[in-house]
Amino acid sequence: MVILINLFVAVLMTWFTQTIYPGIPNSGFATLLLFAGWNALLWLLTYFLSEHSFHRSRQIGSLVLFYLKELLTASLRVAYEVLTPQDHMQPAVIAIPLEAKTDFEITLLANFITLTPGTLSIDVSKDRKILYVHEVYVKAGDTEKVKRQIKEGFEKKILKITRNPNQI
Repeated sequence: MVILINLFVAVLMTWFTQTIYPGIPNSGFATLLLFAGWNALLWLLTYFLSEHSFHRSRQIGSLVLFYLKELLTASLRVAYEVLTPQDHMQPAVIAIPLEAKTDFEITLLANFITLTPGTLSIDVSKDRKILYVHEVYVKAGDTEKVKRQIKEGFEKKILKITRNPNQI
């Protein structure tokens, strides 16, 4: 389908300009990307212009700021680890019970965790109730603290965005 659209736009461009140059076939692909971009923009606008749009935009801003704070602190911790001769890592795999139910909520949570240096989402249980996370800095007995930080941080903020305020 993409090839047909590309050829169609290339023929139109050749007909309108009355010239043939190497960039014309690529113009069909560029048009397709522009079309996809407009569709994505329209979808986002309808999503944000719903009845809770102001609430969602504030919550999204809160999630972005929270992530930037986590990114900065985790990056500094990993940089310190790299620059010092001592090894401070105490890795562990932690099973985090999920309140997130939909694929979208679980994917967002797993991606935010993975994008934070020193943490990696490994797997989700088959019943989608537990997320397994590899954490690089877990002191002995601090697994509950790490679980609480993820649940009260990323998961809570994601659920505030993806669910109506009455559902949380």
